[in-house]
Amino acid sequence: MNLRDPHPRCPTAEHTLHRRLFLKGLTGGALASTASFTGLFHNPVFAEETKKKQKHCILLWLCGAPSQFETWYPKPGSPGNGPFGAIPTKIPGIQFSGLMPKCASIADKLNIVRSMKTGQPEHLQAINLLQRGSPERAGFVRPTLGSTLSQAMGQMDAKLPNFIFLDPIPGGNEFEGFKAGNWAGWLGAAHAPVRLGGDYTKMLHEEAASIPAHDRESRETLRRFLTAKYERDRSSSVARSQNAAFERLKGLSASADLFDLNKIPAKDRERYGPGSFAQHALMSRHLVENGAPFVMVANGMNWDNHVFNHEIHQMLVPELDRVLYHLITDLEERGLLDSTLVIAMGEFGRSPWMNAARGREHYPNAWSLMMTGCGLKRGVVTGATDVDGVDVIEKPYSEQNLFATIFTALGIDPYAEYDLPGMPTFHRVENKMEPIRDILA
Repeated sequence: MNLRDPHPRCPTAEHTLHRRLFLKGLTGGALASTASFTGLFHNPVFAEETKKKQKHCILLWLCGAPSQFETWYPKPGSPGNGPFGAIPTKIPGIQFSGLMPKCASIADKLNIVRSMKTGQPEHLQAINLLQRGSPERAGFVRPTLGSTLSQAMGQMDAKLPNFIFLDPIPGGNEFEGFKAGNWAGWLGAAHAPVRLGGDYTKMLHEEAASIPAHDRESRETLRRFLTAKYERDRSSSVARSQNAAFERLKGLSASADLFDLNKIPAKDRERYGPGSFAQHALMSRHLVENGAPFVMVANGMNWDNHVFNHEIHQMLVPELDRVLYHLITDLEERGLLDSTLVIAMGEFGRSPWMNAARGREHYPNAWSLMMTGCGLKRGVVTGATDVDGVDVIEKPYSEQNLFATIFTALGIDPYAEYDLPGMPTFHRVENKMEPIRDILA
């Protein structure tokens, strides 16, 4: 599906790639076939210009929801605060949890939103809300953030899939209920995620080696001919989506080496740490370096700490601290942070009080997240909660404010209307909700 852009933009004379050069790449002069248009991406000048303008997004999805008190927003002296204290950061007057010394040392490169206030207290519903950016509307499935960014930022001739989901846990938790659903919604299978991690990555390499190259190409040629004929004869959107999925998997198989962590320098793997979340975060950096538009890195339900909150955060937060430090530092050193939006968040926060099992309960009323990189300022902390962290007292932000911020930072019109014939009107962000302007560049 396309979106109607109310503000179409024309190229200017200052563009390095002049429109005449663009047209010169097309064969036949007047009309271009799909093949000739795709051939533009083999033109070094066009390819380099496209690469320069490519933007990326990495979402570190902290499924289960971390506690803000043990991460971005400690409350020293409050009854519910953890035992880890608060330490100063590179932002004057701002403290992080004592478990996050590395992030404290680069706080001037981060933005912290301390006043998220959302409406779903249960995992599956909250994941849906924070992945899709709007409450459910009966009878319609809104695309997730990854699918929307795939449609908005994906390249036509990309070697890599436009939406890559790195996931260490194949099933058995609330997130799995979401994963089994329809990620792409009305955008169709072409913008569904390619899911990798664990056995999925092994299967990728096995597929690439199991069929000889010449046989694989012959099969692919026959499949493309038959499905294209079916799609053309029936005007079938289902067939179109299936064809797009096959093309995506073909490209994935051809780029299997990019998903081999053993091909990344050992010193990098050691810096990030041995855990699957850390290694997948490193892979996300590697994939972005090679052109991936959107990479989501999940860590299962590790953060759902209804028991022994302090002990479990004492294990998890140092890994998050180390991963964020190296990921953001690496992107900046490689000149990629200005074109890559990095987000670290869960589906809600944790309660300001402890339960009888020394855990924290689900808490959507007041929670924190981190964003940095493309289109954002650096070193800004926005929003506040009361002295005990029970409620937002300054600048409450919803999931719609968050999505408007993400789209704006990436140069995407947040209010563009989906072109959905015969369906009600939908926009990327509903209700014209404002982005979080405090952190926008």
